[in-house]
Amino acid sequence: MISKTKISKRTKAKTNPEIMEAINLAKKNDLLDLAKKLSAPRSQYQNVNLDELEKSEGDKIVVVGKVLGSGEIKRKIEVAALGFSDSAKDSLNKAGCDVKSIKMAIEKNPKMEGVTIL
Repeated sequence: MISKTKISKRTKAKTNPEIMEAINLAKKNDLLDLAKKLSAPRSQYQNVNLDELEKSEGDKIVVVGKVLGSGEIKRKIEVAALGFSDSAKDSLNKAGCDVKSIKMAIEKNPKMEGVTIL
C-alpha cells in the first residue's frame, strides 16, 4: 500500500489538471490504489481495446489510460477512463454504454463499489 504523502510527492511533476483533480478526489475518498495508478508515470498507463473491456468482469470499469476502438462491445457497461479514441467512443455509445471521465466516476460513486480497475 502507498501512503497519501508518497502519492503527493509523485504528483509534483503532473501538469494535466484533470488528472490532478482525479488523484486528489481519489486520495480524499481513500481510494489509494486508484490514486497510485493515476500518479504513476504516463508510460505506465494502459491502452485498452474494446475486446478487453468485453472480456472483463463487472459492468463498471475504470481504465487508467486510454480506451481504443479495436474490437467490438456487445454488452452495456459503464466505462470511465482518462481518454477515449473517437472510434471507441462511437462504438461504446452505439452499444448503449455510459462513457465518462475518472473524475466524474469518483464523484458519482465515491467508494467505487463494484468497480473493476484496469
